[in-house]
Amino acid sequence: MNDIHVATHGTPDTHRHVAVVGAGVIGSSWTALFLAKGLTVTVTDPLPDVARQVHDQLQAAVPTLRALGLPTDDLERNLYFEADLGKAVADADVVQENGPERLAVKQDVFARIEQAARPDALLISSTSGIRATDIAQALRRPARLVIGHPFNPPHLIPLVEVVPGEKTDREVVERAVAFYTALGKKPQVLRKEAPGFVANRLQAALFREAVNLVVQGVVTESELDEIVTSSIGLRWAVAGPFRSFHLGGGPGGLPHFLEHLGPGLEGLWHDLGTPELDEPTVRLLSGQARFGASVEELDAARDEAQVRVMRAVSGSPDPTVRAGRAERSAGN
Repeated sequence: MNDIHVATHGTPDTHRHVAVVGAGVIGSSWTALFLAKGLTVTVTDPLPDVARQVHDQLQAAVPTLRALGLPTDDLERNLYFEADLGKAVADADVVQENGPERLAVKQDVFARIEQAARPDALLISSTSGIRATDIAQALRRPARLVIGHPFNPPHLIPLVEVVPGEKTDREVVERAVAFYTALGKKPQVLRKEAPGFVANRLQAALFREAVNLVVQGVVTESELDEIVTSSIGLRWAVAGPFRSFHLGGGPGGLPHFLEHLGPGLEGLWHDLGTPELDEPTVRLLSGQARFGASVEELDAARDEAQVRVMRAVSGSPDPTVRAGRAERSAGN
């Protein structure tokens, strides 16, 4: 794949040393991005073979990093491992936590992090749904904690949902946004906390109806995937749901759409399914999960295709930008 530049290639000069707490899929992916951006990374995880696992994950990420135009030669030169959590975070500018999705575990981990980390260290959790307000109850200074929830895999997908808690300091939020922006990410600050945040809630809503349609025998899993990737998946890559329906309203835009097509859409809301992931449903879904390749092969193919999509989207000028330029030209 040719190199592409889908994001800013700057580096967060004031946040050069990152401690990655938890080296699973998300933690290792963060590590790959941080290293490719020239940061020093200390990984801490109680797993005895954590170094091997991280190394394997980094090697798997190399083709994607190269496709994004990021350097990968000697990728692990600034990578360190430290089993002791306190020592791992002691000198870090940023702590990116990626532990188990259990509130009690995160509260314990962050209480220990706060005790050992520098007072000015940026404390971030990658949690996919737990509120910062709840995690921060274990901290002496809850204002320090903010959520930085990536979309998987973090080294590829641009979105990071930055979610402050009730007591998160505004300056902490601004630092987190600046940190992720310098890494080439697209941080989006949420205006209030909601379980699962935004992206995962949208995924949950779509997947619920996907499961319902498969259970009802309307389509198979493979047929539903084909429908999504050849319709709304393509559309939403360049225009989200609101802009798409705004365009669907023609010259009248979203108001016209809501007036004329909204009632029919609302009628569908009342007909959407509410399936349960009970034993028969899980058995049915698992039985159809035949994708013709290993998870590793599918993962690599997905990332390669995702890069091509990002290349295409990044090369498509936003019409609102063009309109703004035209207005400015007309005014000169």
